[in-house]
Amino acid sequence: MKFGVNTFNFVSPFRTAADLPLLDRVRGMGFDLIEIAFEAPQTIDVAALADHAAGIGLGVLACGVFGPGRNLASADADERRATAEYVRDLIDAAATLAPTLGSLTPVVGGPIYGAVGKEPAPDRDTRQRERDRAAAELRPLAAYAGERGVRLALELLNRFETDLLNVVEQGLAMVEAVGTPNVGLHLDTFHMHLEERDSAAAIRRAGERLYHFHACENDRGVPGRGQVRWPEVAAALRDTGYQSAVVIESFTPEVTSIARAVCIWRDIAPSQDAIAAEGLAFLRNLLTDTKYEIRDTSEHS
Repeated sequence: MKFGVNTFNFVSPFRTAADLPLLDRVRGMGFDLIEIAFEAPQTIDVAALADHAAGIGLGVLACGVFGPGRNLASADADERRATAEYVRDLIDAAATLAPTLGSLTPVVGGPIYGAVGKEPAPDRDTRQRERDRAAAELRPLAAYAGERGVRLALELLNRFETDLLNVVEQGLAMVEAVGTPNVGLHLDTFHMHLEERDSAAAIRRAGERLYHFHACENDRGVPGRGQVRWPEVAAALRDTGYQSAVVIESFTPEVTSIARAVCIWRDIAPSQDAIAAEGLAFLRNLLTDTKYEIRDTSEHS
């Protein structure tokens, strides 16, 4: 199991030219991985990321960002085509970054099936047609990812962000509809806290199809300081044999564009680095047998 943090915790959008030092900052906190949110792929030099990360011993994951216009479930064929091209670029990036991950299988996470905040479908039949379109678009993308040695992990979101996939049962139905072994689920404790009746049971239900995991508090703050039932989550991860990435994806008002998008209107932690460093210490102590001390983050607080 390796521990990472998403770039949304620090900056949006990530630009290689300006933000490459963030990799050193994250490595200095003790993280194994950084997850790059590919909001604007044209600003990201994947080869430079791979070279720099390899030099400091940091793994790099590519995460999809599916805002307006990136929607595989859309009725607009041009929008689906453009989204598929974006996903192929993510797959290529993940394959290029794979050597930084060591034994971990590269994975592209996020709500790959549809845009966050899209207009909800007016009825169940329309919603099912949207899911069917997404599954049809995902099949060739999954085949392409398989050729590159990459997995696709479909993130389940809460009802306020999507009406397509909210709980594990729906996610597994989509995985079955796509029908390829390299497509699985991306679970996030923030979303599960809102949607699942029992997060631990949901993790166990996902089982071997759990390909990626975001460890986030119910208020998006420091993991371990809120209402998520972490001991139960940890037990479920152990029961499934999950040994992949555990990534903190939290937000602060300092990153104004993301704060607005996810409705962060107040301070939820002392600083960006406090979320990362304290969250890392909590998760390592929760999920491993090694006691881990919080690194000093005063320089960036």
